[in-house]
Amino acid sequence: MFRLLARLRRAPVLHPDGLLCAADLEVPGGERWGVPWLDRPGRYAATVRLSRAAGLPRRLPDGLGLAVRVDDADGPGRALDLLLTSSGRGRITRHLPLPRADALAGPYSSLVSYRVSGRPRVLAAFPRRSHRAPVHGDPASLARALGAGPLVFDLCAEGPGRSWRVFAVLTVRTALPMGPKESTGFDIYAHDARQFTPGPALAAIRRAAYRGSRAGRP
Repeated sequence: MFRLLARLRRAPVLHPDGLLCAADLEVPGGERWGVPWLDRPGRYAATVRLSRAAGLPRRLPDGLGLAVRVDDADGPGRALDLLLTSSGRGRITRHLPLPRADALAGPYSSLVSYRVSGRPRVLAAFPRRSHRAPVHGDPASLARALGAGPLVFDLCAEGPGRSWRVFAVLTVRTALPMGPKESTGFDIYAHDARQFTPGPALAAIRRAAYRGSRAGRP
């Protein structure tokens, strides 16, 4: 099904249009996560794709996507991918996609838990608000916002009592000269890290969606 829809659309089934950006990710270190790339300070080049799930008109709420590729996170040539979706921040709503018109109005969540050093933890990205006006999630609006300055996100994982603990800071700096339907093939199952892996929930469905959706990419 995913493959057929992608071929008809000539784009990924979900998040067909997005803005691909150059970014960097800084890990402060200092906290023990039991994860090699988080337990030491580091700065990594990253690629980010910001997108709208259904491609609805920009002023309408839509599921917003934040895809991140961290170069060499698990060693030379071993990238790490994260796929996050606009969501709530509460104990229940962090597991649910939440349509949003403003890309900086709330968090993005992994929805399902990662295994972080053997423990299940939901991941989230919390934008730091720096723009007074809403920043719509369509490529043109996002590019204009980046022209006024970088977009900064605190990357967090669930801690004790379901509180959030920051593990890295993502700074999205500039739009890349690529078309809105172009992507880098983000895949959290092909690009994970030691002691930092997606959990088994919905794995079979998401893998099928990735394989089928890639058929529609230029």
